[in-house]
Amino acid sequence: MSGALAPDATVRFDDPAEASSIYGKGFFGTPLPGGGLSLDRYEAVYLSEMERAEVATPSGARVGWSTIFRRAVKADPGFPVRYLVYRDLRQRGYVVRASPPPVAFSVLPRGGTLHKTPSRYWVEAMSERVPFDLAHLVELSERAQSAKKVLLLGLVDEESDLTYYRVRRPAPTGALPPRPLPEPAEGWLSEDRVSVHDRAAVAELGRELAYGSHVGDRLELSLIEAAYLAASGQIRLKDTKSGRAIPLDRLERRALRLDPRFRQRLAAYRDLRSRHLVVKTGFKYGAHFRAYPRNPSHAHARYLIQAVPSDHVTAWPEVAGGVRVAQGVRKEFLVASVAPEGKVRFLSLERVRP
Repeated sequence: MSGALAPDATVRFDDPAEASSIYGKGFFGTPLPGGGLSLDRYEAVYLSEMERAEVATPSGARVGWSTIFRRAVKADPGFPVRYLVYRDLRQRGYVVRASPPPVAFSVLPRGGTLHKTPSRYWVEAMSERVPFDLAHLVELSERAQSAKKVLLLGLVDEESDLTYYRVRRPAPTGALPPRPLPEPAEGWLSEDRVSVHDRAAVAELGRELAYGSHVGDRLELSLIEAAYLAASGQIRLKDTKSGRAIPLDRLERRALRLDPRFRQRLAAYRDLRSRHLVVKTGFKYGAHFRAYPRNPSHAHARYLIQAVPSDHVTAWPEVAGGVRVAQGVRKEFLVASVAPEGKVRFLSLERVRP
């Protein structure tokens, strides 16, 4: 006997023996009263393509898998991309079930039994041409973690190759708590950096707390480091040319002229420092920051961080490049989502093989 093909590309098997055989080899379909089985369009196309199920029209004419595929696309224009992910996961030996929103599929761990083993993964399938929407992914990762699922994104490129990303909401932490100076140091502003000359302050800020960069006997601070230290009362800013004091808001205005995203970067820097991380520029890696769990003289950087607005939308190749660089140097790629009021949430993306 053959399964009956419906207009929406779902298939129904009424013969109990055939239904049991299909269901028992990979938990395909949904059992029906009376011993039958209903296949959704992913299952119908896959089993037909793999020649593991025969499908026919209600009149009894055999139907090839390409016809079922075209009918599925007609019923659901987004089917081709999602089917590539479904097919790949099934080929890898996973039990995959179509899922209601917010994701395309729920996936059991290897060797899991349907209705006995809880699903391990939530998998969302998307084309590389779909924009990287930070707000959507932050919400999706939070929902996945609340449901105790691992969130995977199956990205399909223009040649139908797949790349999987694990997405989660991390809590980055370090082991170097901030420690205020006994008294504020003088910081001399010149163009886009601030220098500290007092030897005691240079030793404390530079060697002990890992701020800035040593150049000879002085300490060079970035504008972000200077703004952070000035806001916490650890340095007093002065203009190198005039010797006059520089208020913090004037420093920030200058920084904004040089970098329109300065406030977002500063918010991310402040949050990372509050988590006892040492934060340095990530310029050489194409990121805003690199972050160390301890003093860089005793540890390697653990994270590369890109700080962006919470409503950030960009092209996936830009993000894929950042993830690739981070993993190539054994670091975790984080996107710092900065809300207008300054609240920071982190999103981790890691390229994986399921």
